[in-house]
Amino acid sequence: MGRAYIVDESVEVYLSRLCETAAGPGPGSGLLLGQSSPQRDFVVMAIRTPHREEAAAGSSLDKEWVTEHARQVSRMLPAGLSVLGIFIITDTEAKDSLTSLQQLVFAVDTLISTEQLWGPAHDDITDRVTLHVNSKTRKTVCRTFDVRDPKSAAKPADWRYQSGVCSSWTTVSCWVDLDVIIQLPETQTSIQSMDTCVKEGLSSWVQRVEGGVCLMDGKKLEEDWELTGGQRRNVKHTHVAQLLITADERRLPGTVWRCGGSLSIKGAIHSRAYVHSNKPTAGHAHKLLKRDVVSTVTTRVQMVLEDLLMAQERHTHTPCTEQLLLPRRLFCPVKGAGPVCVCDYQFGDEGMADVTDRLKEMLDVDAAEKDLDGEQEVTSESVTPPLTHGSDVEPHQTPQSNKYLGVAMATAVALLATAASLLYLDQI
Repeated sequence: MGRAYIVDESVEVYLSRLCETAAGPGPGSGLLLGQSSPQRDFVVMAIRTPHREEAAAGSSLDKEWVTEHARQVSRMLPAGLSVLGIFIITDTEAKDSLTSLQQLVFAVDTLISTEQLWGPAHDDITDRVTLHVNSKTRKTVCRTFDVRDPKSAAKPADWRYQSGVCSSWTTVSCWVDLDVIIQLPETQTSIQSMDTCVKEGLSSWVQRVEGGVCLMDGKKLEEDWELTGGQRRNVKHTHVAQLLITADERRLPGTVWRCGGSLSIKGAIHSRAYVHSNKPTAGHAHKLLKRDVVSTVTTRVQMVLEDLLMAQERHTHTPCTEQLLLPRRLFCPVKGAGPVCVCDYQFGDEGMADVTDRLKEMLDVDAAEKDLDGEQEVTSESVTPPLTHGSDVEPHQTPQSNKYLGVAMATAVALLATAASLLYLDQI
């Protein structure tokens, strides 16, 4: 027998409900979310892939649609939750879907990996799971593939339901001050090419985060130190951490870099990680927390750049200096999943209803506005930006090229105390 999957009983209820509502000739599909450990994996959520309105009727999986859904969902998962695999609900035999499932699980992992800036660790689990559910007989067939090996063959896996799978998970959180400057090359000419430049520019900061020292409740713990909690259910286990990151040597006095512009990220962000209860160690918690710091920062920058790209397509004029508020992070508890929360990002012009709508569409989570936790990060009120060189925007006018303009550079220092984030783009 291959890997063991301990699955929350709420997943069984959810899949059964999807079987009852399955309609149309095509198969239904979705994602399996949870956390891996060396001995076994924990599945705490299953979420269906939204129907594609313009999709043609057929009997095959829409690989492009499912992989894009997985990419969007991965942005909404704090560390400790990840896309472990996929499921399919169909009335065909499991053997008839094996090839499609294999191609799909590899495609999902490849696309998600393109947005991850951290390097692989020696203890990373590279097995991904596929679950075939027969909508008529309710029979399930579970197999895994090693996504590290393109020629990986399907391996059988043990799929077992259990109550309260993550009720005793440990929560580790921290706040991190950001003051990151990314130099843009002289050849950078568009927002599209800037995305690649930003990823390359963030690599130095990511390395400093990965090499940072993590203190748990003010103490430096050995990597193999077992965290308290263990298997005690319904007991809240939380740790407040500090992440000590070395200074950027490239910003020392006297250092000169030739560039075509710069991008500055300033502010403070809240980071959070959930650690499984199967002999959790401080080292595993440190790794997850650092990855969450990297993930939440890069996700927000990418979201702003995507919005800039859309604004650029709508308008031909773009000021030389852009001052942008990054979206704040909100958390939403998952009912029946113990302390575990999912998250979303709220831009300044969005209301809580926009967030609850996204949670429903992307994660199939029914959340009320009162369920959302937005207290960890508080955005500062925007002020009118100063007139910048090369811009024809008059003072006290709101630039129309981007709806998130409006934070003066002088506000950046104040933002540190208000737990908001600022992205400042300056093209020379």
